[in-house]
Amino acid sequence: MTPPHTARPRHRFTVLATVSLAGALALTGCEGLDDLPDPGQSSSGAAAPAPAGSALEAAEGLTVKGRAPKTGYDRDEFGSAWADTDRNGCGTRDDVLAEQLDDVSRDSDGCKVLSGVLDPDPYTGTRITFERGHSKVDIDHLVALSDAWQKGAQQWSDGKRRAFANDPLNLVAADSSTNRRKGDGDTATWLPPNKDYRCDYVAGQVSVKKKYGLWVTSAELDAMKKVLSGCPRQKLLAGGNPTDAPTR
Repeated sequence: MTPPHTARPRHRFTVLATVSLAGALALTGCEGLDDLPDPGQSSSGAAAPAPAGSALEAAEGLTVKGRAPKTGYDRDEFGSAWADTDRNGCGTRDDVLAEQLDDVSRDSDGCKVLSGVLDPDPYTGTRITFERGHSKVDIDHLVALSDAWQKGAQQWSDGKRRAFANDPLNLVAADSSTNRRKGDGDTATWLPPNKDYRCDYVAGQVSVKKKYGLWVTSAELDAMKKVLSGCPRQKLLAGGNPTDAPTR
């Protein structure tokens, strides 16, 4: 039986935080889109190549296409919600809550998360108390299922869509009201209010899209590059290797 109280490791995005840049950039972090320099430009105005292995370099390698129609989309196309894909006996939602919350208390079944603290919430930077049945915490898909459907996922097998919907790489515990305002927005239409998290957030979306071969629109790519130009050495997230994505 899992002990009733466990402490989670630091949030996976914190562990994979960007390599700090020298000078003022390291102090300021990511800024709003309107405040960032044009992507790919040096201070002299000349084109600057993205650092090798960076999220910015990976973003530039994503396929650019128009958004496909949403026709046929349904949440059930990605399988039943929060399946036990890793076969540890617990649903994905409880796995993510247990990993990303502090001061976690579980039910006697060893799976169900009853309470915890999200500190900080990545989307708002605030502290949120989680209590099952009165939750202000959602598990968000960094790349929304509807967005994925319109950018390649409708061509996938049922198994691949199910894996995508339950992949920890694509899941983050976040403030429920902020998450619901995001809807199925991509980087071009929505960014977290917490500006300090935007580099991690966009790097996460790039990691997911690269792993699963999803495309981006031209507006989406421009927005990704604009954010990541403020943190050009930001790395992709661990687990984002395309060879790890299921093929069926």
